[in-house]
Amino acid sequence: MRTLLLLLLLSPGLAADDEVLKNPLLPPVANNPRNSEGDFIALKDGILMFVYSRFTGGTADDAAADLAAIYSGDGGKTWSLRYEPLLTNEAKQNVMSVSLLRLPEGEIALFYLRKNGPDDCVPVMRISKEEGRNWSEAVPCVPEGGYYVLNNDRAVQLKSGRIVLPLARHARAGAKFGSRGTFLCAYSDNGGRTWKTSTTELQAPPNSRSGLQEPLIVELKDGSLMMLSRTDLGSQFRSTSVDGGVTWAVAEPSNIVSPLSPASVARIPSTGDLLLVWNDHENVDEKRKGKRTPFTVAISKDDGKTWENRKTLDDDPEGWYCYTAIEFVGERVLLAHCAGDAKVGRLNRTRMTSFGVSWLYK
Repeated sequence: MRTLLLLLLLSPGLAADDEVLKNPLLPPVANNPRNSEGDFIALKDGILMFVYSRFTGGTADDAAADLAAIYSGDGGKTWSLRYEPLLTNEAKQNVMSVSLLRLPEGEIALFYLRKNGPDDCVPVMRISKEEGRNWSEAVPCVPEGGYYVLNNDRAVQLKSGRIVLPLARHARAGAKFGSRGTFLCAYSDNGGRTWKTSTTELQAPPNSRSGLQEPLIVELKDGSLMMLSRTDLGSQFRSTSVDGGVTWAVAEPSNIVSPLSPASVARIPSTGDLLLVWNDHENVDEKRKGKRTPFTVAISKDDGKTWENRKTLDDDPEGWYCYTAIEFVGERVLLAHCAGDAKVGRLNRTRMTSFGVSWLYK
């Protein structure tokens, strides 16, 4: 059994459904200047584990980092005082950007980026049959090398059992990194033992300098997939797949107005609606233009066609809110996300924000 040293970081007891709790959980400290891009998994003993990218060599995306874990025994209200090392840095630059899945056989799948250089960053997968205590050898999730981006909390398992990873490719093997991303996905039909990539690789319009970056995928009620990707064209771009991610429709602007910042989407278990977390720039003022603020949530009752009940969680004009992991704990929503600013650094501090599902509908 895990021994937990718990530090009270949120209000004790059960929070009211309409109460939004904000917990500055992982601030930067000496020799650990950045904590970011993690994901949750509920363990079989009821403990909640959060695995994140723990930077030790600086704050840049290519600085040295390993993977660490903290634990909660009360659904996310309090967390372990000390982090536990989960995976030491096995790459020339870092390991970062975590996704976790509970597989049908009961194992935990861990996905992360193994970053060696500007032409070598690939997603890999490990399996744990011991609730995260030990891990299998890493399996690359792309058959061809290059520079790929897989954001945290992005891996999905479809009703069919297929695992799908939404990727942005910025360089092929041996080529130089380019800021303009193209969208493709990796998928596995045998629990991650072998992987294929989609036959479609989507481009943004020619006038986009960013291309399609940091995509997400969510399975819709009719079995199709929806992809959203950040762009520099004023909105998230949207595409759909009707064959489990093998082929994709042309990416087009969505009605989600956004800066060049990633969104996150998850299905609410108790209602079946979609939850969207993003930087809503539909009516943003001059102080916030181009920035990853405000931090907004909304729901969709029609599988992403329209979004309603928009609520702002944070709107500090100097704030930087992004790279969100979403977890549902009973009737509460738990978000882990970057919540930096000019003082601590934009991506350096991870915070947990929680609220009742019912609050989304008020």
